Amino acid sequence: MSRKMLAASCPISARRVDANMVRIISLQVALFTMLFLYTNALSFALVLLFDFAVRTLRYAKLSPFNFVAHFILSTWGVAPKLCDESPKRFALYLGLIISFILVLLLSAGLSMLATTLATILLVCALFETLFDFCIGCKIYYAIELAKGFLSDDRNFK
Repeated sequence: MSRKMLAASCPISARRVDANMVRIISLQVALFTMLFLYTNALSFALVLLFDFAVRTLRYAKLSPFNFVAHFILSTWGVAPKLCDESPKRFALYLGLIISFILVLLLSAGLSMLATTLATILLVCALFETLFDFCIGCKIYYAIELAKGFLSDDRNFK
């Protein structure tokens, strides 16, 4: 059984998201992170934090990145490519945590640590954008696999 068949037949969650939308949003995260790295301006970090926060709280209509991605996909007429929501949602939470810590570090004057953290965010966003490889999703799968190995399943013989 191929990976694509396994992914299609064995969903982790009942909710699905459009992978094309995720990749376009990821491109915007990468662009704003690059702008932050170039300027070291708090405003770009705050935009990232705001966008991650509203998407995490499921207020996607307030997300500027979601708005742009939706506009691009609807204008070009791109058909949705659905994938499981849970791993993408986990990656979204990681992005929220990273952007929050980024703002805290920058506010505390620790720009070198903020730059390092922003570089990690940029690499993750570029992997998703360019290669459809979600690092946060891989971490999610590893956690789920570890939970499966560590669970006490008394019905398994």
